[in-house]
Amino acid sequence: VQLQASGGGLVQPGGSLRLSCAASGFTLDYYVIGWFRQAPGKEREGVSCISSSDSRIYYAESVKGRFTISSTISRDNAENTVYLQMNSLRPEDTAVYYCALGPVRTCVDVAMDYWGKGTLVTVSS
Repeated sequence: VQLQASGGGLVQPGGSLRLSCAASGFTLDYYVIGWFRQAPGKEREGVSCISSSDSRIYYAESVKGRFTISSTISRDNAENTVYLQMNSLRPEDTAVYYCALGPVRTCVDVAMDYWGKGTLVTVSS
């Protein structure tokens, strides 16, 4: 399984970024894929996840109304892409963002089996 994340960078407060994660090489019929983040000195937290079967979406309270998750799913799971559109960014959104995938309907890091390398998002003026 490969998860390739991209799209991080430096942005001013109030700005926007879009993260992308290309997922390939898995054969799960049902899965949850999403984004997690870890800020310096803090624990990793689930930001947003989406389920493959019913597109049920989870957002952390801190990002509701500002972040939007979406995905494109190929029929054979050959390659699926999940996006995280981040608007109205705040300095507290600064973190390394990770894409992850797991078999259980939850957006908790311990339930994720596969992880991509992180991409750094820095929100600063």
